[in-house]
Amino acid sequence: MPPRLRVRRSLRTTQTTVLAGLLVAGSALAPMASAGPGPLYKNPHASTSARVNDLLKRMSLDDKIGQMTQAERGAVTPEGAAALKLGSLLSGGGSVPASNTPTGWADMVDSYQKAAVSTPLGIPTLYGVDAVHGHNNVYGATIFPHNIGLGAANNPRLVEKIGRATAVEVAGTGPQWDFSPCLCVARDDRWGRTYESFGESPRDAIANASAITGLQGRELGERPGSVLATAKHYVGDGGTTNGVDQGDTAISERELRRIHLPPFREAIDRGVGSVMISFSSFQGVRMHAQKYLITDVLKKELRFSGLVISDYNAINQIDGEEGFTPEEVRLSVNAGIDMFMVPWDAPQFISYLKAEVEAGRVSRDRIDDANRRILTEKFELGLFEHPYTDRSLQKAFGGKEHRELARQAVRESQVLLKNDGVLPLAKKDNKIFVAGKNANDIGNQAGGWTLTWQGQSGPVIPGTTILDGLKSGAGKGTTVTYDREGDGIDKSYRVAVAVVGETPYAEGQGDRPNGFGLDAEDLATIAKLKSTGVPVVVVTVSGRPLDIAAQLPRFDGLVAAWLPGSEGAGVADVLYGDYNPTGKLTFSWPASAAQEPVNVGDGKKALYPYGYGLRYRR
Repeated sequence: MPPRLRVRRSLRTTQTTVLAGLLVAGSALAPMASAGPGPLYKNPHASTSARVNDLLKRMSLDDKIGQMTQAERGAVTPEGAAALKLGSLLSGGGSVPASNTPTGWADMVDSYQKAAVSTPLGIPTLYGVDAVHGHNNVYGATIFPHNIGLGAANNPRLVEKIGRATAVEVAGTGPQWDFSPCLCVARDDRWGRTYESFGESPRDAIANASAITGLQGRELGERPGSVLATAKHYVGDGGTTNGVDQGDTAISERELRRIHLPPFREAIDRGVGSVMISFSSFQGVRMHAQKYLITDVLKKELRFSGLVISDYNAINQIDGEEGFTPEEVRLSVNAGIDMFMVPWDAPQFISYLKAEVEAGRVSRDRIDDANRRILTEKFELGLFEHPYTDRSLQKAFGGKEHRELARQAVRESQVLLKNDGVLPLAKKDNKIFVAGKNANDIGNQAGGWTLTWQGQSGPVIPGTTILDGLKSGAGKGTTVTYDREGDGIDKSYRVAVAVVGETPYAEGQGDRPNGFGLDAEDLATIAKLKSTGVPVVVVTVSGRPLDIAAQLPRFDGLVAAWLPGSEGAGVADVLYGDYNPTGKLTFSWPASAAQEPVNVGDGKKALYPYGYGLRYRR
């Protein structure tokens, strides 16, 4: 067992009790467990293993199966969750309380927690969210760049700070579990989840697994705002044939181990508390039924001692038919999955699993192993002592410090790809024309997983657009004029900036099997700007490299801005030269979409190679 993990599993001292006590400073809801007489599992001074063993002895089969079940909040009331003895709740993308505010979230999560701790054994619930680029389900949260941009920034310490800021915003609203970071290694840009990847090389995900330390801390539960991190999606989701989402990774085990497994080894070395299984298949078998890869490799070979969680409704897909069957439940439990994300079908799952255990097709030892892993994370988070939301953390939610951190991340993620002397833009005595569908659309620049699963265009979150940044950054004597389609430009302008690219999407809807070039509107806008003879800087807002080789000769400058999130002014910081671009490609930029897949070391000549990125000459 890695030394860091061994320490994390044994650390339960008076000191950690004091630290846990800080988690709910000012919370009137949070009781402090007594160290006096009572069940051993309620004694905060006892070791985690002793507490887990004591509690397991007191649990019925119904209690244990309930702990292995996670439901969507929209499917069950707090009282219903407690009656089912559920171990966890989640909010899927766009699943929010009536008041989508920090207080509204805290009230909602605490209502589920109050019902859970009021049951005879008082086992607290774990509430999970997909906070994948900030606490993106909650209005007003700081929205950081998606992972593709953070990979280009090549600053793991910055990613750790972003993890910490995200954890504070998550914990302050109630959830204790973040389904992040995604450590996939995306090998085909046609895949709709490319932007969730730090890069096409395993070293990118390995380096930026620092997000785990940011979310959890050096030890889970060591500090206020520590949340359970999730390494996902295990394993090979970025390597599917033709980049098909939830497709088949039809490669050798050797290649799987060389490219896709190393980030998970790093995550375990960092003490990650949970691992989520991929929707995809390996060599034709769904990962959720892969006992060898889950139990033998992940749990035994890599010595992962945290909990393994299924993906959303993913066990339904094992046999390729709608819904899940008793056989699919049996296969996935025996494969080594500990907790099941069955958002709308928790009662059915519980019924099937109980029948499988009673028939002897799932052993009680397997049930106990799953519960041991789940309960260990709950104890280490300090939930038994402090189950309720630490609302004092809300003062940092969406605040200046976090937004400045996000703006730094935006600046560092920009990749300058072409510059025929047009950049940086002069801040003084300049006349700048700005156009393009992504120049003044904060929804587009935030991308998918922003308030809703697929994201949406428009003024959906607070923050600054790229246009806002260009206007606010303009110096004395500079005018900035904007028209989305480029109408009104003439030869009097010294430079035009076209902000183009993609609109929001997430997995499934984001797959691009037929190419990923600029759309008709983008091409028309750029052509209109170029027709005046004014130099044109193209800024791409996208979740992947775009097929732009045919248009590239017409660009005087090209900047890849990726999906910057809520602080678009960071893009303007680079365009104006307030920050010299330092971003480097962690994805080979294809010469055409037909060239895919193209990756470093495969012998193909990319338009811009892995590691490419220019700087300004001073």
